[in-house]
Amino acid sequence: MKRLFSKHFWADKDVQQLIGKQLRVGVITSSIIVFLGGMVYLYRHGHEAPDYGTFAGVRQGLDNLPGILQGIMQGKGMNVIQLGIVLLIATPIVRIALSVFAFLLEKDYLYVVITLIVLGVITFSMVGGLERL
Repeated sequence: MKRLFSKHFWADKDVQQLIGKQLRVGVITSSIIVFLGGMVYLYRHGHEAPDYGTFAGVRQGLDNLPGILQGIMQGKGMNVIQLGIVLLIATPIVRIALSVFAFLLEKDYLYVVITLIVLGVITFSMVGGLERL
């Protein structure tokens, strides 16, 4: 286990390849999920004419993760699309978290602090941001 966290085990090139692969897999996976959700949505609602006269806003359950997962269990295509979008947003955030790990291995503590500040700002803006007015 000690060898797993050594600098020799994780060369700089390996960490960069891992981060690049994570970005590719995240974007491709989210694209597939959005596509499948779009197909489900069109299958169920493709025959309906949209009403552009009134703005409906965000449907209940699409603005939080438990609501999205509950809608997926009910087979709602819009919730599947929303899950793909959440995954797409989470992909670069996971990249930032992996960068903290990479900078720790390189013992580059200045960049660890800077990256943790960036991660903290992103987390605060998503979780503890301003309430809707």
